[in-house]
Amino acid sequence: MTPRRGILAGMLAWAVAGPAMAACDDPAGPGVNWLECDKSAADLEGADLRNALLTGANFSGAKLSRARLNGAYLGRANLDGADLSRAKLRDAYMVAAQLVEANLESAALDRARLDRADIRDANLSNARGIEAQFYGSIMSESNLDGADLSGSNFEQADLFGASIEGSKLVGANLTRAILEESVLAGSDLRDARLEGAILVDASLRDTDLSSANLQGADIVGADFDGAKLSNTVWVDRRRCRPGSVGTCNR
Repeated sequence: MTPRRGILAGMLAWAVAGPAMAACDDPAGPGVNWLECDKSAADLEGADLRNALLTGANFSGAKLSRARLNGAYLGRANLDGADLSRAKLRDAYMVAAQLVEANLESAALDRARLDRADIRDANLSNARGIEAQFYGSIMSESNLDGADLSGSNFEQADLFGASIEGSKLVGANLTRAILEESVLAGSDLRDARLEGAILVDASLRDTDLSSANLQGADIVGADFDGAKLSNTVWVDRRRCRPGSVGTCNR
């Protein structure tokens, strides 16, 4: 490379890298570039961060309640302990994000991507996440009570000991999910896919499992008292008789 070309290449690299480095000081706004910025403990309550580039950013302990994050890129972001209650996260990209002990109460998560995210001990009570993606995510001991997660994908997700009482999971995909010792009492799981799921010692009391598929699921010690099992595909592949309650009648 000639000296002139080397100088031009250096100037180009500075021009590209310069704004990216300075973006961390930019004020909150739609489309802001906070790539890998440190915003830990920041007060961003109600901030408009729609379609913002927040990949790898540190929001641990940040206040993001009621923030508008629709379409934001939060892949690999650290949101441990962050307050995201009532935040709008529709279509947000949060693959491999850290959300340990995060508060997502009443958050809007429709179509959000949370594949392989770490969501342990988090609060998602009363959240709405229609068709959200939680493939392979870790959600052990989390609170999903009263959440509407219809049509969402929890395939191979770890929901060990999670509280999922009174939730709506109509048509959800829980194939090979770990639900050991989880509490799903009173939840709506009609048409849900639970093939190969681990339901050891889980509580499914008064749960609606009508037309759900439990083929190959491990149900040792699971409580189905009062559960609706009308047309449910049982663990042995046979279908329960319409009107079955508590026991899969043939």
